[in-house]
Order: sequence, then structure tokens, then C-alpha cells
Amino acid sequence: MQNKLNTTGVGNAIDRVEGHLKVRGMAKYASEFVVPNKVYAQGINSTIAKGEIVSIDTSEAEKLPGVLKVITFKNAEKLKAFDKKMSELSTTSIAPVLQSNKVHFYGEYIGLVVAETFEQAQYAARLVKFNYKEDKNPAINFDKSRGKAYKPNEQSDYSRGDIKAGLAEADEVVEVTYNTPIEHHHPMELHAVIASWDNGKVTAYASQQIVRDATICISDTFQIPKKNVRVIASFVGGGFGSKLNVERHVIMAIMAAKMVGKPVQVTVTRPQMFTNTGMRQSNEQKMRVGAKKDGILTALSHETLSHTSPTLEFQEPCGMVSQMLYKVPNNLVTHRLMPMNLQTPFAMRAPGEATGSFALECAMDEMAWKLKMDPIDFRVKNDTQMDLSTNRPFSSRLLVECLHIGAEKFGWKNRKMQPRTNKNGNWLIGYGVSAASRESPYLKTYAKVILALDGDTVNATLQMDATDIGTGSYTIVAQTTSEYLGIPVAQVTVQLGDSDFPPTPGSGGSWGAASFCNAAMAACEKAIKTLKANRNIKEEEEVAIVDLLKQNQLKAFEAEGSAEPSEAFKNHSVFSFGANFCEIWVDKDSLMYRIKRMVNVGSAGKILNPKTAYGQIIGGITMGVGMALTEQTKVEPNFGNFITRSFGDYHVPVNLDMSNIDVVFLPEEDKIANKMGVKGIGELGITSVAASIANAIFNATGKRMRDLPITPEKLIQAGMEVGVSA
Repeated sequence: MQNKLNTTGVGNAIDRVEGHLKVRGMAKYASEFVVPNKVYAQGINSTIAKGEIVSIDTSEAEKLPGVLKVITFKNAEKLKAFDKKMSELSTTSIAPVLQSNKVHFYGEYIGLVVAETFEQAQYAARLVKFNYKEDKNPAINFDKSRGKAYKPNEQSDYSRGDIKAGLAEADEVVEVTYNTPIEHHHPMELHAVIASWDNGKVTAYASQQIVRDATICISDTFQIPKKNVRVIASFVGGGFGSKLNVERHVIMAIMAAKMVGKPVQVTVTRPQMFTNTGMRQSNEQKMRVGAKKDGILTALSHETLSHTSPTLEFQEPCGMVSQMLYKVPNNLVTHRLMPMNLQTPFAMRAPGEATGSFALECAMDEMAWKLKMDPIDFRVKNDTQMDLSTNRPFSSRLLVECLHIGAEKFGWKNRKMQPRTNKNGNWLIGYGVSAASRESPYLKTYAKVILALDGDTVNATLQMDATDIGTGSYTIVAQTTSEYLGIPVAQVTVQLGDSDFPPTPGSGGSWGAASFCNAAMAACEKAIKTLKANRNIKEEEEVAIVDLLKQNQLKAFEAEGSAEPSEAFKNHSVFSFGANFCEIWVDKDSLMYRIKRMVNVGSAGKILNPKTAYGQIIGGITMGVGMALTEQTKVEPNFGNFITRSFGDYHVPVNLDMSNIDVVFLPEEDKIANKMGVKGIGELGITSVAASIANAIFNATGKRMRDLPITPEKLIQAGMEVGVSA
């Protein structure tokens, strides 16, 4: 009988089970599959922000050796069109492309060249000539577009109480505006696809976070049965939300495969990652906070103005965090969108929370300063165990514990409330804090477990169409299977990323770990329950899986299971919570600054693997640092193209920009959240990091930084806050 303790299951910090494949270059990403007779295609981008194509000359490109096809709106396959103008973009939205001569933004796909080699396709794409009737007044200026702002839908606004009365009741009011720029996701793996069309059936090796939704988009766009579409994403080299939905390069590759009768590979270039794979839009967030002298909040208003494209609608819910994080009786949240001639934005890591928490947590720090209260005490005083936006209790909420434990580990007691008073030579030293929250969704998920008996050893294969986007899905699913079958992880094989496998919600939104692992557990439990029932063994009796197979006289067995939210889940508000602490050193003369220390404390349910979870938090913090210090996509004010178009000018943090980081996970198992007590963690790590940095800079310099990224130039130009002595 196998010893159940001889496992490396849930909760252990084991190495990634797929790590050996990655270090040996054997983990296949979308563009690395060997497909016979494969050819290559290169997308062509518009060079105007708005207008019409009046003529196209493809002759020079078509004469080149190896060129198989030049596709434009003139000869493209007809695809399904949107039912209405400004449809809401989602992960299952259709993705029509090359359907008209209209140009809506600089960089929009207007053509595709298919050739025998990648180099031939790239060169030929440069030879296709387009003449335009250009609209000289595209909407590319944020301020000039304000007059076209509109309310997207009824869910865009939320209110409780009376915001005007709450502000009037306050002893102190903070009224400020925060700005965050356009950002781009930029995973290391470029977006890519290898698509084939065989007798009406589509197979796509694609870098997608949600393969099931990708099949829906493809089938709906081409108007073919969903059963005829297969999407495979065995490994995804990062996504951060940019690979949630199907982008146009996938549709162009499938179209080209049908037209040339061969599999077609399209790899999006790094410059095209700026114009064709989504982005986080610029947000202007007006905050109004009212509080009594004793620190009790009376009012909180969060009004966001953002932009979307002229054809599709996406709104980042920046105010969502302000609806639920603090106990405030009078609350107003609004979102407005402006159509602009820029590509459609879409979800980027912690959409809404990452940007919204910057505004909220900086405003909370500003109010604490006005009240002359410690920022932690101010937050604790306004804590709540009830989500006032839904009138549901939190399934668990350890925010106060995160703040107190983080303060102890960070050494918050050494902070000086008065800015510019903590010094070391020419350095001004500042401490900053911010609270973090992130909803922890849990979605219905299916899984299949296949058992194989080999002598006295049971090997298990767990299948689901979930994806691993670098987060460790393979590992935590293997650990769960190991745990609930009572076998070592070494005897578990996990197969992910194929739409032929049982359906899951895919990777994104911090729902992956809870959804995948509970489904894996359910499949294992179903197998054990069925095998016991076949031999009239009581469910509560412990029998090793090897003995169950032997008693059933089976060499192989498989079972499917599913997991979904309970009634208790639906009656509660389920979130992960955390706190960020940051120590900043700012040079008094140049105002160049360095992050010295960071502490992140999180309560995110049961931690399935501390090693992979730690990596997720470090990654989130790094993106938060980038948001605060370096990342911004700039629009050229005359033509509407992006000035930033490579890693040479779009700056992301490197090792020298980072600091010593301590990560603390509080022990928590939230059984209301799900049976395993697991919550999402991937997006909690980025949430409010930027605010902790900005708050630390104020504590060091006495200057409030309300526009990201925070550059030395902005610091030099900023004035001192009232009450700060130089």
C-alpha cells in the first residue's frame, strides 16, 4: 500500500514541474510547433490615424520570389460584422479585420503578405503601397476629446448615500486629480499563431490565455461550427491580459491559411505590440474625500475619465476599489469614455484596481496628512467587514492584520510624520504605505483524471484546457492531483492548453488557481468515489488508489469532475487583501530617487505553492514599480502614432531599479471562497504598489506626485504641500 505521506502535494514550495522543459528549450510556445508546409505572413499597418484607403498597389510585392498572396480589404474573406457600433469588447468578441477601406487609428492592420519565408513576407510587406484620403483632424488629444465623453452603461456609475451631504459634513476635504498614462503589457513572448484550415476545420497554435473563448471568437468570426475549431496553447510566455481575447493577427492567419491552402504563421513584431495587441488606457481620476477630525470618513467620490477606440468599447473600472475598500456612508463612483483614434484598450494586470488604487490610496494618504493622523491608523479606523457596495459580508478580510504585521516587519515605527525630516547625508528618506484589494473570482471548471496502473505504481494524467502563462498552473494542478490521489507529484502528468480538453475559464482575472485546482480535486475525488462504490467500500474508508484499482481489477480508469461556486460564495463578497510598504531615498539636490526596501503582506487564502506564489507577487510588484517610475506610452500629437515603440524608449524596470523585497503570506483558508480555501494572488501583487511609492516620495520630499510615472523632472517642478517646511 502506498504511503499517503509520500507526496509533495498542496502547500509545498516545490520547483516547477515543467521547469526542466523550459531550461532545455523543449517547452513549445505558439511559434515553435513544427507544422509541415508552413508559410509565413506579415501584417501591414496604416500610417494615418483616420481616413480612407483610396488605392492600393500590390504589384511590386507580388512579383517577388516566394510571395504567395497579398491580402487587403479588396480580396479578403468576408467575416461577421459587429451588430452595432461601439460593441463592448470581451474575451469572446468577434475580431473582423481587412473588411473595409476605413482607417480608425495609426497602426491598424490594412493588409497581410503571405510568403514562403519570414524574411520574404517582411520585405514584401514594405513594398505594398497605400494611398489615403486622410482626415486631418483625428481625435488623438485627450483634452480636446472631453466634449465627446459619454456614459457607457448603467453599471458605469454607482452611488450610496448623499455625496454632497457627506462632503458638507466633513471637517476636512481632499479634492485632487490623479493621472495615469497609456501603458502596454509587453510579455516576453510576442503574440504569435500558426493556423491551418483543413476541410472547414481550423487548428490554431496560438498564444492565448483562454483557449475556450478563442474557439468561440474564431467560430463566430468565420461563421463555422465551434466543434470545427481547435486552439492549442501548451505554454504561454506571459500575457498580463493582452492575450485574453483574440487579436486580429490570429484571424488574418486563419484567413490566409484558407486562401493559400497551407498553414500560416504570423508573429507580431515588438512595434506591433504597441499598436495591435491592446493597452491600458490613460485615466484621469478626480478624487473627493471627506473626513471628520477623528478620522471617520464621511464621503468618497471617485470619477474617472478614459478613452476607447472609435469602433469598440472598453472601460477600465478604476472606481471599483473605492466602492468597497473602506467604511464610508456616502459614496459616488462614475466612469466616462471618450472615443479616440487610438487602438481599443483592454484589460491589463489588475484592470481597475492597479490604476484605481493609485488614486484612492494616494488620496487616503493626503487625508491622513491633513488630519495629522498616522496613515495606517486612518485606514484601520475605516475598516469594514461588510462590502457596502453589495451589502454582503466579506468571506474573509484580514486587511487590518496585513497593515499591522507589515508595519512591524517594515519598521513603520521609525517613520517621521513630518516630511523632509528623516535624512542620511544628502538623502531624504521617506516611508509609504498603501492598502490593496483584489476580487477573487471562482468560475465553473471541468477536469479529467486518467489513471494507469503499472505494477504497484499509479500514474495519473490530469487534463483541462487551462493555460499556464508563466504563473505555475502546471505545478499547482500537479500538486493538487498528488494531494487528492495520495501519490507523489513525480507520478502526475498535467496536460493543459488544448481546447479539446475539459473546459475552464482560462488564465486571467485571478480566477485561475482556485478554479483549476478545485476542478482537479473534484476529478480525483470522483475517481476515488466511483472506484469505492464499485467495490462497496465506504466513502470514509481510506484506501490507497493503487489498491482501489487492483480491487477493481483495472489497469486504467478515468473520471471527470467539475467545481463551481457554492451558495455561500454567492452570498459573500470574496476578495484577497494586502498591504504595501516602501522606503524611498531621494537626493536632495537632483531629486533622483531609489527604492531601498519594500514589504508586501497578503492574505490570499491557502497558498498552494509558496515558491510560485512568491514569484507572482514579485512580478506584480515589479510591474507596480514600472507603473510608478518608468512606464508610459506617448502619442505623437500631430499624427497619432506612438512615439514609444520598442524597449529602447518604453522603459520597464530592471534589477537596478528594484530593491530588497520581503513577501509575507498570512495563514488563511477561506472555505466560503471555495472548498480548497484558495484565492487569487496574481493581480494582488501590482495593486496599490504605485501608491506606496508616491506616498513614500511625499514623506521624503513634501511633494505630492499625482501624475505617473514619477520622474525627477516632475519632482523638480512640483511645489511643496501646505504645511511642509523646505
